[in-house]
Amino acid sequence: MSAVEDLVRDAGRLQVPLNEAQARSLLKLLDELARWNRTYNLTAITRPGEMLTHHLLDSLAVHPDLAGSRVADVGTGAGFPGLPLAVVNPQRHFTLIDSVDKKIRFVSHAVGALGLTNVTPLRTRAERLKPEAPFDTVVARALAPLAELLRTVAPLVGAGGRVLAMKGRWPADELASLPAPWRLVSSRELAIPGLAEARCVLVLAPA
Repeated sequence: MSAVEDLVRDAGRLQVPLNEAQARSLLKLLDELARWNRTYNLTAITRPGEMLTHHLLDSLAVHPDLAGSRVADVGTGAGFPGLPLAVVNPQRHFTLIDSVDKKIRFVSHAVGALGLTNVTPLRTRAERLKPEAPFDTVVARALAPLAELLRTVAPLVGAGGRVLAMKGRWPADELASLPAPWRLVSSRELAIPGLAEARCVLVLAPA
C-alpha cells in the first residue's frame, strides 16, 4: 500500500473519514515540518514513522470530539493538533495559539503551503487573548496539569463550550482536584495505530 492509502486506512480506524487529497495534504505537512525542523528545531520527533503516529494520527484522534464551528488550539507548537484537524474539518475555523515565534512562523508557512483558508495563527499567550466571541471547542495537547490548563483557557470558553484535554496516561490525581466550576463531561482512551503509548482525551465543560 502507498503512504496515502496507509494514512486513509489508519485515519479510518480513528473514526476520521479521510479522502486522498486530504491525506496528501497531511503528508505534505509532515514533509514541511521535517524540512523546517532541520533549521529551526521545532520538534524532537524526527523519524518519519514517529512523526506520522505522534503528530498526525495523535492529532486526528480527537476529531470525533470536536463541537461547534470555532476551535482554538492552545499551545499548538508546530501546529498540532490544530493543522491536521483543520485539514479534515474545512467547515470549522481554527485559531492556533502559541507564544514561540518560530513555531507560529512555521504554522503560518504551513497554512500557505497547504492552501488552508480556515486557520488563524496567533503568536501570544492564551491567558492574554481576548477573543471577540468565545470558542466552541478549546483543544490542548499535553499542555499543563488540568487545574492550570483550565485556569488558562477559562476566558476562551463560552457557556456551552468544551475543553478537550489530550493526555497520556489517565490523570486520576488531576481529575480528583478539578477547579470549580469545571466538570468532566466524558472521556475515552485513544488507540493510535502504530503507537504503543497510552493516550486519552478528557472532555470538560464549565458547570
